[in-house]
Amino acid sequence: MKYRQLDKNGDYTFGVNNFLLNKEALAQAIYTRLKLLYNEWWENTEDGLPLFESILGVYGGKDKKQAVDLIISTRILETTGVKELKSYSSIVKDRKYNAICIIDSVFGELELTIDNNISGIEVIF
Repeated sequence: MKYRQLDKNGDYTFGVNNFLLNKEALAQAIYTRLKLLYNEWWENTEDGLPLFESILGVYGGKDKKQAVDLIISTRILETTGVKELKSYSSIVKDRKYNAICIIDSVFGELELTIDNNISGIEVIF
């Protein structure tokens, strides 16, 4: 797997050797899939994370958290290269969602930390 690297603002970087390979590329693929909002991409309006439709501003307690867990974990599992989620745990505190998951992929195991607005995904190898 090969992906063009993003900069700190989430924009593509151009130049010599600005590519990520294997685990790093997979982590970025997951990151970009979680950042893509439902109906945002003109070429496939059915793709994307239903952040406004199913996650934000929808009332719910424990069942709501489980629904969000399912939406995000499914989005991760549908990423090319991901074989399974070995573990997924999340917490909602002060209206902020955070999750940690361990992924088994075709490139080996990696751990992702997802913050409440999915702006920062930390990858631990």
